Amino acid sequence: MAPPRARSWGRKGSTPVVRVRGRGSGLASMARLTCYKPGKRSRTFYSVREYRGRKGEPKGIGWRDLRDLLVRAHIQLGDPIVLVGDNLRMHLAEEMRRFIAAHTDWLTVFQLPSYTPDLNPQEGKWSLVKRDIGNLAAADLGQITRTVKRRLKQIQYRPDLVNGCLVGTGLITDD
Repeated sequence: MAPPRARSWGRKGSTPVVRVRGRGSGLASMARLTCYKPGKRSRTFYSVREYRGRKGEPKGIGWRDLRDLLVRAHIQLGDPIVLVGDNLRMHLAEEMRRFIAAHTDWLTVFQLPSYTPDLNPQEGKWSLVKRDIGNLAAADLGQITRTVKRRLKQIQYRPDLVNGCLVGTGLITDD
C-alpha cells in the first residue's frame, strides 16, 4: 500500500508538513472477498500479509493465500462460491488454475475484463478504507496494518456498506 494523499489543514500562511522517518518500513498486502447471497447478510473475508524485507519472507499475498481465503470462506459459508476475479497476476497463476479445476464442485470463477474497476466491488471498499486513513501519520507499518484491519472489520459488520459496494458495480441489484 502506498500512502494515500488527502487534504490537510494548517494555520493561514503556514504549509502543514508531516515528517516521515526513513525510506519506509515495508509493504502491506491484502486480499479480500465479498460474499453475497440473496436473503442473507453479505459477508467480507480478508487476509493480510506484511513484508519487511527479511530474507525468505514472501513479498505479498500469493496464490496460496488466496486459496486459503477461498477455502476459509467456503467452510464458514457452507455453500458453493462464484468468484468474480480481476486480472491480478495471482488470480491467473497456473497453480491457482489447477486449484480451481480441482474444486469445480464448489468453486466457479468468472474473470472480469481488463481495466474495469467499476465492476469490482473491492474498489468501493478501498474507497471507504482510504477515506478514513487519508491523514494518518503512522509511526510504522504495524500501525497502518492495524488501522486498515480495524476499518475492514467495521465494514465487515455493516452489510449495508458491503451491499452498497456490490450494487454500485451492477453485479447485483438492490432488493
